[in-house]
Amino acid sequence: MAVASVSKITAASSKSFDDAVTEGLMRASKTLRGITGLHVVEHKASVTNGKVAEYRVTMELTFVLEE
Repeated sequence: MAVASVSKITAASSKSFDDAVTEGLMRASKTLRGITGLHVVEHKASVTNGKVAEYRVTMELTFVLEE
């Protein structure tokens, strides 16, 4: 029987929301093993001079606990 856990993280990118997701997943993968999925729960952006300066995502990462 497998048991999973969920960890919530926030990641940012100056390029796009997709890039923020990718960067967040890559960084989390350095610390968390066995990631099986993710769920983006929030999109945000900071604006400077009428333009998007930074894209931010909050996501929940699901990973299987080791025995």
